[in-house]
Amino acid sequence: MKAFCLNNISKVALDTLKGKDGTVDNIEACDSILVRSAEMKEMDLPENVLAVARAGAGVNNIPLDKYAKEGVVVFNTPGANANAVKELVLAGLLLASRDIIGGNEWVKANTADENIGKTAEKAKKAFAGTEILGKTIAVVGLGAIGILVANACVKLGMKVVGYDPFLSTQNALKLDAKVRYTTNLKDAVKEADFVTIHVPAMETTKGMINDELIEEMKKNVCILNFSRDTLVKEDALGAALEAGNVRKYVTDFANAKVVNFKNTIVLPHLGASTEEAEDNCALMAIQQLKDYLENGNIKNSVNYPAIDAGVKNGAVRITINHKNVPGVINHFTKVVADAGANINTLVSQSRGEFAYTILDADKAVDANLFKGVEGVIRVRVI
Repeated sequence: MKAFCLNNISKVALDTLKGKDGTVDNIEACDSILVRSAEMKEMDLPENVLAVARAGAGVNNIPLDKYAKEGVVVFNTPGANANAVKELVLAGLLLASRDIIGGNEWVKANTADENIGKTAEKAKKAFAGTEILGKTIAVVGLGAIGILVANACVKLGMKVVGYDPFLSTQNALKLDAKVRYTTNLKDAVKEADFVTIHVPAMETTKGMINDELIEEMKKNVCILNFSRDTLVKEDALGAALEAGNVRKYVTDFANAKVVNFKNTIVLPHLGASTEEAEDNCALMAIQQLKDYLENGNIKNSVNYPAIDAGVKNGAVRITINHKNVPGVINHFTKVVADAGANINTLVSQSRGEFAYTILDADKAVDANLFKGVEGVIRVRVI
């Protein structure tokens, strides 16, 4: 593994690269790229780059389709920063329920008052809030972060409603039995004192918090958004805040519009900004890159299918990035047979218009023979 880093990557993670593995200073000499927030949308990669790993969950800075067409597998690290985000969501929950920020700002503005202790006793009623014990929170999205938030809120004594129409079996098993699960979004939010959003930003989720859904919520609801700002229709939110229908909006995404809304707490995208999360994301990214480079396996790719063929079972392992076209596997097996070799392992998966095949053969097969097959993008021999 020869990785090129587009951003500063956790030293803890990079220190795990030993022997022939390591980082390089020249992108022309690398086989993989580690990235966090660097913009890659207009970036053309040299042919030697086999994979890109984002040390984090969001990949809106990476041209996924472009790289898929070039046979470059893009990875992310879902769940590696989940605890960091969960903890900030809990902090946001408390900030929304108690006017901690207002009280702190009052103290800072009155530092010259020699009798501030007594004055504070008179002033504190202006910053009174509510407790979260016994309140209802709707957790919209039960992925890696949403599950942790829902379970933590149960432990804090809250009533929790979880919404996710695509809840996986794996996550369902992790969900606290006290969480009331629903696949109806309006049902999830209608009795909630707090609504927290934990869904990916996609065309189907863009603007999901809109006028219609806000009207279904209780008056004085607090909305927390630590996922993406595009999930909220901000004109609708601003009007609801102005009218007092939404009591507080806490978000981790600053933009020119939302920072001017009343009753908002806007943070500078701190969700995954902990030492532990940065280490975890980078470690996971490196592990996924190494498994792909050494074994051809793909886990947590965002532009190619997941596939695991274990370790090499034969003289060679051949990996093929290709278009998802009919009959292509028959062509691959014919190439191997014509070379006088047997196939020990063959695994193939598709994702949309792209597919990926791993096959182990009992003797060497010329990789160039696969390149003439229709739809083949990249061939690699391990």
